[in-house]
Amino acid sequence: MKKLQFKVSINAPVTKIYDLMLGINSKSTYDQWTSMFNPTSTYEGSWDKGSKILFVGVDEKGEKGGMISRIVENIPNRFVSIQHYGLFKADKEITEGPEVEKWANGFENYTFEENNGSDSYRGTTVTVDLDTTEDFLDYMNQTYPKALDKLKELCEK
Repeated sequence: MKKLQFKVSINAPVTKIYDLMLGINSKSTYDQWTSMFNPTSTYEGSWDKGSKILFVGVDEKGEKGGMISRIVENIPNRFVSIQHYGLFKADKEITEGPEVEKWANGFENYTFEENNGSDSYRGTTVTVDLDTTEDFLDYMNQTYPKALDKLKELCEK
């Protein structure tokens, strides 16, 4: 597994960013920034600590697929830790086998830090720490920054 880190500074309060990033009040805000990964990207489940959550989208063949994950930690407005442990393909949950073993137990963590600078600027830094496989390295390096730019645009509206 390769470890990647992405950061974005957003000129908005942490409460707003946390809400829009996770789609707490409206799942559509999550769908908007993650559309950079897949235009149909969404989630099913809950962000509550210990909960199972599916990160899914529809592929070119019209099949729903994605990741099966659990929320390891969720400290509102501070930190979210997601552990990926399976694949969702053609309405089946796959939690073992060679396809899953490559990246099973990989983490995706979001850290929110409010910068209490001068009165003219009070922004928030969002840091994403991510485990990925060699196959997805280039894709994540190209796509994650675009997704975070989309999140920034959404939050600064």
